[in-house]
Amino acid sequence: MDFGDELLNVVDVESTCWEGEAPAGQVSEIVEIGLTVVDLRAGERLARHRVLVRPRRSAVSAFCTELTGLTPAEVDSGVSFAEACRLLTAEHRSGARPWASWGDYDRRMFLGQARAFGVPYPFGHHHTNAKATFTEDRGLRRRPGMAQALEIAGLPLEGRHHRGDDDAWNIAALVLDVAGRGGWPQAR
Repeated sequence: MDFGDELLNVVDVESTCWEGEAPAGQVSEIVEIGLTVVDLRAGERLARHRVLVRPRRSAVSAFCTELTGLTPAEVDSGVSFAEACRLLTAEHRSGARPWASWGDYDRRMFLGQARAFGVPYPFGHHHTNAKATFTEDRGLRRRPGMAQALEIAGLPLEGRHHRGDDDAWNIAALVLDVAGRGGWPQAR
């Protein structure tokens, strides 16, 4: 199985969220970016990164803190979304390197937020929906959440679920599981 020399970025974002509807004037936005670099050829996770992003159009709710562990003070110390995108491009070659996320939520959040803030989209066109790929590889009828997929694959959930860097690390393990079974698509 030859995956070429390119590495893969596995990305997971956490966004502001509420129990129920967003408060008036607030919009869900990215507050944490987790990124794990995967070497598909070697079959290993190489590095894990975390970028906190300071929200502009919302605040971290008590519900969001309970879910993710992220506090308002913590994300307020983060970088701007524009700086986060610059870091992804400069430090992780996000515009050139293929990337994956669990589902399509992360890609849509980046597209929408980049458009809303007038920031260049930090990723290239080669995105793989790891959730769809895992589902197809396993012959499942329904697409499982990440934690359920880890159970199906017999892999441990490492760290805290709904934490960007931990989720990216766990999704990377699922990517490697699929790749080891021969089900990961070649980089285009």
